[in-house]
This record gives sequence, C-alpha cells and structure tokens, in this order.
Amino acid sequence: MIDRPLATLAVLSVAQFLIALDYSIIFIALPSVASDLSLEPALAQWVVSAYAVLFAGFLVVGGRLTDRLGAKPLFVAAVVGFGLASAVGGIAETGGVLLAARGAQGLAAALLQPAVLGLIGTTFPAGTARGRALAVWGSVGASGLAAGAILGGLLTVVSWRLTFMINVPLTLLCAVGAALWFGASGQRSAERVPVGAAALGTGAVLTLVLGLTLAAEQGWSATPTVASLALAVVLFVGFVRNERISRTVLIEHVLRRTASLRVGAVATALYMASVGSEFYLLTLLLQAMKGYTPLQAGLAFLPLALMVTAGNVVAGRSVKRFGDRAVLAAGFVLATVGLLWIALALRGDSYAVDLLPGILLSGFGHGAIYTSMFVIGTHDVADAHQGTAGALLTTSQYLSGALTVAVLTLALGASPDYGDFRIAFLITTAAALGGVVLSARPLTKRALA
Repeated sequence: MIDRPLATLAVLSVAQFLIALDYSIIFIALPSVASDLSLEPALAQWVVSAYAVLFAGFLVVGGRLTDRLGAKPLFVAAVVGFGLASAVGGIAETGGVLLAARGAQGLAAALLQPAVLGLIGTTFPAGTARGRALAVWGSVGASGLAAGAILGGLLTVVSWRLTFMINVPLTLLCAVGAALWFGASGQRSAERVPVGAAALGTGAVLTLVLGLTLAAEQGWSATPTVASLALAVVLFVGFVRNERISRTVLIEHVLRRTASLRVGAVATALYMASVGSEFYLLTLLLQAMKGYTPLQAGLAFLPLALMVTAGNVVAGRSVKRFGDRAVLAAGFVLATVGLLWIALALRGDSYAVDLLPGILLSGFGHGAIYTSMFVIGTHDVADAHQGTAGALLTTSQYLSGALTVAVLTLALGASPDYGDFRIAFLITTAAALGGVVLSARPLTKRALA
C-alpha cells in the first residue's frame, strides 16, 4: 500500500523540480529561440523577463489564494495551467505567442509554488517531519536547476520547442498524483486577496522593463520610451499610495518593520543582479561570441550548476557554525571574485583556463548566497508570517532578475562584442560587491530605518 504522505511529497517534489527546471532550461535555448522566431536581442530578453515579472508580481497573491481557496484545488488549477502554457509555447510560431505563453507560465508558477508550500504544511506536522520534507523539497529544487542546464543543451540539439514540451508530461503526472493522494486542504481564510496591489506593482515593473527595452531599440528620447517610463512612475506611485491607505495591501505593515526581512530582500535583489544573471550572460557569450553549440554550452554550464548545489550544502552547515551574515558575506566575496575573473578573461580561447575558474568561484558563491539570504530574511519573522515573508523574498529576487536582464541587454546592444560583454559582467560584479557591503553592515533597526 502506498504511503500517502510520501506519495504527496513525491508529487510536490516533481512540481518544485518543474519550477526550477523551467527557470534554467530556457537560457541555453534562448539563442535558438531568437534565431528561429527572428527576435531581436532586446525582444528576446522578454522570454526571460515575461516569466520572471509575472511570477514575482503575483507570488504573494498566490499565497493569499492558497489560504482562501485551499492548497489542493489551487495546485491542480496551477499545474494544469502551467502545462497548457508550456504546450502553447512549444508550438508557437511567432514571438508574440511565445512571450504570452511565457507570461502565462510565470503566472501559473506564482500560484503553484505557494500551493506546494501550503500542502507541505498541511501534510506534515511541524517539527522533524516537516523539516525533512522541506529539506527534500529544497534539494529537488537545486537538482532541477542543475538538470535544466544540461537538458536545455540536450533538447535544443533536437529542437528548442522540446524545452517547453518536456513540462507537459510532468504537469500531467502532478495533476494525476494530486487527484490520487492529496488530502483535504485544511481551514480556509476569508482574508481579501490583494489583486489590485499586485497588478499595480507588476504593471510598474513591466512598463519599466518595456521602457528599457525600447531605449535599447529606439533611444532614450523616443516617444514610446518616454511614455513607458512615465507610465511606470505613475503605476509605482499608485502602488505606494495603495500600500499606505488600502485595507488590502500586498506587504503587511508588520513585515515592513522587520529589519531582517528588509536586509534579506535587498540581498535577494543583489543576488539576482549578480550571480543570478550569470546564466543569461554566459549562454550569450558562449553561443553568440565563442560559437558553442547548445550541447556544448549545456555541458559548459554543468560545473556552474554543480557548484551551486555544493555551495547550498556547505552553506547550510556553515550557517550554524559561523552565522548567516558571515556566510552571506563569504558568498558575495566569492561571487565578486568569480564574476570579475570572467569579465577580465572572457576574450581567452581556453574554457578551462579562462572561464572555468571564475565559473567555479561564482557558482559556489551563488549557492552560499542563496541559502543564507533566505535564512537572514526570515530570521525575525513570526511563524504566522513565514509564508508571506518567503514569497516577498522570492518576489524581490525575480523582479530584480527581470530588471537586471533588461539593463544587461541595454549594455550589450544589438551586436555585442567582447568589450560589451566585459561591461555587462562588470555590472554583475558591482552588484556582487554591493552584496559584500550589505552583509558587512550591522543588522540593526536603526541602520535600516
């Protein structure tokens, strides 16, 4: 007889693997997607940004919907939606359809991840059982990131469309597993869902990224660029006003006053602006400048993915011994050195001599930062708000990722050379250095007020 909690954890782990896989698998395929659908570089970056912005913008909404509707029905709806969006992306014949599918994937993921966490909370009692379940969930997420780097190269050799289609059987497996093994969702909340606040915030970021895209294509003084940036400001002001006066806010007042959460949110933003954007730059450097095939690029990413996993494991143990801020600082130092190495050595012809040392250092730093920034961010948050705090940290992470990709695309231009790539890598290096400064500051409310 099948053990229901273990079967539930297996299904939830597959869902988390799916979310992690979909984030990393697209980077290797991106040049092939852009070539096949005739996407200019400024537009191609939306294959990454459309997912990231919608995922981040509605993650907190997903958490509130989980509380209100129940984790099980939301999980089923989200995973089916993710599968449908993936299928549409896999058969897309135009860039517009593909970008719409990527946005739908991001929205589905924003509903799916909180449902996964909610089901872990209702299936496993607090304490050792839940801790073990969360450890399995986190490990599977890391393995999905590593698998995406390899599968992206392998599948793109046949067709980039398979990087979307691989999600379909996984989503079907999750939906069937949910019907067979998931239990009741638990008590539901009557709390209002901040859809309006999320729409304002997401709209502000979308129009800002659009403005940066248009600046890359048409210049800063072009009317569409100015209009997009102006609309971003208007939407952001509307979001801030809503958070001040509305009863249905996105960020609860008690969380705004939590110093550790504010530091964690800045750390996640700097993480994505540094090593979090390394996948994007490396895949363009290897394929566009050095002529690597998708398979060769995927194999070149393997050391990076493995070091990310190793950094996660070591950081988890080191936090207990040295403290979370020390581990965060060490991670950002390694990231700074690694990214600077790549920036200075990227012209070299030898992968092993010129790129690999920087990849190994930045990859290990990546894993250390990822683990410690969530520990710091949730350190002083009450148990009742842990889910929302985690969602806010992930929101900061992915919004920063979308904005950083837009900035890096602007820095690279339409026809980048090695000098442009050096500037782009130096931008990520500066963000990592900012993380070193942040982690060295004392964590006091006065310092962060």
